Amino acid sequence: MTPALRERLVAAAEAAMQRAYAPYSNFFVGAAVLAASGAMYTGCNVENASYGLTICAERNAIFQGVGAEGAQFRIRAIAVSNKACVACSPCGACRQVIHEFGPEAVVVFRGAQGYTSMVANQLLPAGFSLL
Repeated sequence: MTPALRERLVAAAEAAMQRAYAPYSNFFVGAAVLAASGAMYTGCNVENASYGLTICAERNAIFQGVGAEGAQFRIRAIAVSNKACVACSPCGACRQVIHEFGPEAVVVFRGAQGYTSMVANQLLPAGFSLL
């Protein structure tokens, strides 16, 4: 991934973060997915009073891509940002969904020293698959 592409993904994730709905945790997150098709999809976290109904930004962005492209949707890269500017990699549920659509995708997230990146298979080394 080029530095310019990484910056573009992070900027899109940061813009999506501004639209997050997080009145309960006050933890605002945005994500931007670069699809294999070249299209970019964004999402933000959306909380709910029934907390189990909350959706993470990463899954929101991925589901936007699936909705637009259908079953052939695949992830090349995904960037995640949070308003608190703290280290925060994707949660386990998001790691599994990223793995489903892009086991070799580059995942950019805020680490202890700023943004870092890993391949999805590194974040979820034994991802579940029925296929």
